[in-house]
Formats: sequence, C-alpha cells, structure tokens
Amino acid sequence: MPSTVQQICRFPVKGLNGDPLEQVALIAGQGLPDDRRFGVVYGTGTGAKRGFFELTREEKLAQLRIAYDPAGPTLTISRQGRQVVTANPSDQTGRMLLNQFFAGFLLGSPRGTPSFQELNGSDRDAALPNPVSIINLASLRDFERVARQPVDPRRFRGNIMIDSLPAWSEFTWLGREVRIGGARLRVIERIERCAATNVNPDSAERDMNIPLTLRKGFGHSDLGVYAQVVDGGLVKPGDEVVEI
Repeated sequence: MPSTVQQICRFPVKGLNGDPLEQVALIAGQGLPDDRRFGVVYGTGTGAKRGFFELTREEKLAQLRIAYDPAGPTLTISRQGRQVVTANPSDQTGRMLLNQFFAGFLLGSPRGTPSFQELNGSDRDAALPNPVSIINLASLRDFERVARQPVDPRRFRGNIMIDSLPAWSEFTWLGREVRIGGARLRVIERIERCAATNVNPDSAERDMNIPLTLRKGFGHSDLGVYAQVVDGGLVKPGDEVVEI
C-alpha cells in the first residue's frame, strides 16, 4: 500500500496552533506559504536579547486557535470557541490590536511585554532555511506503544502528515529525495523534539515528557524529518509519497 498524505498544516504564527489546508502549492526553495510568517516576540535585537513566546515556556498559548486568510491578510484568534481578535497582521493598526491582545493574554510573563511581528525568512537557522516538516504517523503510533497512551499528532506541529509507511523508515530518507504529489523534496534532517511537545493541544497542560520518553524508548529524541523543496508543485491529502 503506497504512503499517502493525510493532512497538510501551516503555522502562520510561530508557537501557536496550526491552520489545516485542503491543498498547498509548494515552491522550490521555500517552505509552506505563510508558515511561521509571524511571531510573538520579547526583547530587542538578536540572539539572547530577543526571543519568541512559545509553548516551551508559555503553555497557555495552546488555548488559542487561529484562522489565517492570506488574501487580506486577516488573522483571527479564538479562545474557548470565542473569537477574541481579528486583524490584518501586516499593517500598523492590525499589529496594534494584536499587541493589545497578547499584552493582556501574556500579562505577568517573566519575558516581558510581547510584540507581534512579521518575521524575516524561516524561524530555523541559516543552515536549514525554509524547511517543510514531515511526520510519519506510523512512527507516532509506535511511539504511542512505548508511551502507553494516545498522543495527539498536533503536538509535533508537522506541515505534512503521511501514513502507510513503516515506522521510522522516514529516517532512511536523509540525503535522499521524495516526491509528494506534484512536488519534489530533499530530506535534510531529523527533527529533535523539545519540551513544547509536552503541552496538550486541547487542555494547554503539560501532561507528558515526550523527549524523555523518546530517549528511553528509542535512544534518541527525534520524531519527523525536515525537507527542502527542490521542485515545486501542488500537494493535497491523498497524494502519494514516493522515494526517488
């Protein structure tokens, strides 16, 4: 049975929940359009003086749901089923509204006052620009076996979820190319998991230690792979995934 795409998801705001897509047109040398385009920033400058509000330290961010319309662009944030802010994240007035919301939502954070910003390029370092993250659901099921409980795939924030591939066989793709729908990608790197995955995407509580469970069960803390788009093309759920 061929491996197929099960779900596609972008994350317009770094650190927040994802926005499922019915299809995506990948472009060579780029990640998913609008993926990690924005971020909620603390501090100033670069390096240790500047960082992002993320689930690693601000688990309450998992309470938020977002919908993004690139045509506006328009970003809508909801909490507990209620819309709390809708704004154009690319103009001054929209950013002011978003800043006001996050200032209240993250009030008291030791990281200081949040600033909603449009990011330049990928949130990854220069060694791996514009990655697309791929999650093999069979590997996740094998992890569930070790964890002895269900594990929501949303914890791993994958761009492309695939299935019907043997567990962990995606790691054999390193340095190789795969065709996903109409696009061709080169698999570059395994994804090392951090404490952000410990946060339950529904309850916003830290209820697991996923990196530790991976290390104990498999001798590493990796789940999923990063790839870069070599040839662009349309990708949608149901498309086959084939190693070239």
